Amino acid sequence: MTLDDFDRRILDLLQQDALLPAERIGADVGLSASAVQRRIARLRSDGVITATVAQVEARALGRPLTLIVDVELERERPELMAAFKQWIEAEPAIQEAWYVTGDGDYVLVVTARDVEHYDTLMQQLVAHNANIRRFRTRVALNTLKRGQRVPAALP
Repeated sequence: MTLDDFDRRILDLLQQDALLPAERIGADVGLSASAVQRRIARLRSDGVITATVAQVEARALGRPLTLIVDVELERERPELMAAFKQWIEAEPAIQEAWYVTGDGDYVLVVTARDVEHYDTLMQQLVAHNANIRRFRTRVALNTLKRGQRVPAALP
C-alpha cells in the first residue's frame, strides 16, 4: 500500500492522541471528517494501524520495576523456539520481546512489582523452557523515553 501525505499526517496525529475526533484531524490536515474516517478505516483494514491502545503508567499499577533481559538459548531448533515464543506471548509481565543478533538471542522488556516478583518470573521461564542457556538482567533506573510512535513523515 502507498501512503500519501494526508495518510502520514493522519497517522502522526493519531500516534499523538488516538482519541482525536475526525473533525479535528480533518481541520489539521485539510480534509473533511468523513474523508478522514474513510482513510482511518482503510489504514486499519490494510494493517497500517495495528491497534488502538491506552499507554498506562506502570507505577500506577504497582509495577515500578522495568528490567531488560538478554536471553541466550541452547539450541535454535524450531520446536524449542516455538515453545519459548508461546511462553513469552502468554506472559503479561513481558511487555516486549525482540529476536536479535549479537551475544544473546532475545531481548525482553519486563515489568515487575519488585525483585522477588521478577525472580519468580525468571524461575518460571527457566522451568518451562529447558532450552535457555542463560539470561542476563539489567534494571532500568530511570525511563528517559518510552513509546511505540513511528515517525510518519518521509525523511
